[in-house]
Amino acid sequence: MPTVSASTTPPGSSVPRVWRWLGWITAVVLCLAVFGMYTVPDFMVMLADQMWACF
Repeated sequence: MPTVSASTTPPGSSVPRVWRWLGWITAVVLCLAVFGMYTVPDFMVMLADQMWACF
């Protein structure tokens, strides 16, 4: 009687791979959006004003 490991995935199961790719794509897009906001001068002034308002 062969033993079956519980950690094996069935062949042809590409769902985890799709979710992993979507996660990476989402993370990259969010990082690009955040870094892109730093090129907007009004955003930088607003961010500085909010930081000073904390003190």
